[in-house]
Amino acid sequence: MTRTFTDSLPSLLDAVNGQMVEIRHDLHRHPELAFQERRTTKVIRDRLVDLGWEMAPCPTETGAVAKLRGSLPGRRVMVRADIDALPVVEEGALSFASSTEGVMHACGHDVHTASLLGVADLLARRRDDLAGEFTLLFQPAEESLGGARAMIDGGVLETSPVDFVIGAHVSSLAPVGIVATRAGILMSEAVGLAVHIHGKGGHGAMATVEGNVVLAVSHLAPRLSEVVAGLSYEGTNCACSAGVISAGTAINVVPRHATLRGTLRTFTAEQQRLAFANLRTLLRDVEERFTVSCELIHNEGTPAVQNNAEVVERVLASARLVVDPKGVFTVPPVSPSDDVSEFLNRVPGCYLLMGGALADGSSGMHHSPDFSIDDDACRVMAGVLAASAVDLAQP
Repeated sequence: MTRTFTDSLPSLLDAVNGQMVEIRHDLHRHPELAFQERRTTKVIRDRLVDLGWEMAPCPTETGAVAKLRGSLPGRRVMVRADIDALPVVEEGALSFASSTEGVMHACGHDVHTASLLGVADLLARRRDDLAGEFTLLFQPAEESLGGARAMIDGGVLETSPVDFVIGAHVSSLAPVGIVATRAGILMSEAVGLAVHIHGKGGHGAMATVEGNVVLAVSHLAPRLSEVVAGLSYEGTNCACSAGVISAGTAINVVPRHATLRGTLRTFTAEQQRLAFANLRTLLRDVEERFTVSCELIHNEGTPAVQNNAEVVERVLASARLVVDPKGVFTVPPVSPSDDVSEFLNRVPGCYLLMGGALADGSSGMHHSPDFSIDDDACRVMAGVLAASAVDLAQP
């Protein structure tokens, strides 16, 4: 059955690719932030209904869950994609650039969503030949690291139980046709941090180091890397960095409060414990240097992405049937995070990294205003995920 599906996959992809790319361009033109993906959700649900998928209960206001049952008995496979965008101003000159001010698909979730709708199309076309049951899960709010937990806490794995979970993330750092993953930890665990710094404030003309929260936060930000100095996992360094610094309301006033927000990324519980100990030591130093007080707040974050070794082996075998086997790799862990880990902690599965860089080298980094992905990444992602799902569904 798997061989039959993969043999027909090139012609199936030819048939669905145009619609898939069109959807990707539409989503890119209309990005929406975490838990605000209402238009995106409507596009997804309308397309799934058109393709004959059965809509399943979705515990979040945005996002979607849909099912398709093959004609033969088999296993239950979930394929997951994230759908939200980032608060980034797009600077590229794409014909389908964002039309929403200050919001951009700067991480490729438009590619993920369109590709999963491509999977929906591929599987629907061969429904009568397939074994098993397929669940497509379109998850909101990955960028805020809260969407997966919201869906799971809302009971999505109880209303749509599955045997395996798979998914993929596009990369602007590798060319189209590259497929990579690893057994065990693939991506770091992430914790969001906020440091509130309080001082005495005062007049800008009489500013001193003592009690100056602007100087304190400016000193703290470049030292965050010290928190994870020497911490690595199988050759990949942990990371701690600031993303937002806020202080003040006027140019001649030293404020009494400043805030730094950022993330801590580690790979093990012991690394996280050491990093927090180092961070608290650093904050005590800031307090002493500037005569301020520092309040540390952090969330639960999201765990590391951990792949099941047996599922990885089968997914990589499926990938070699879709792309040149020379482009399929086992890679070291990477420092970015993804809350697909919440699903993989509960169901055996595999998360993949797939190349999508533009051939001229202009793709830009993830989360940057000039981030851009080759449309051909949709074809590869849909093909690999569909082939993997069909194989895993075999009884």
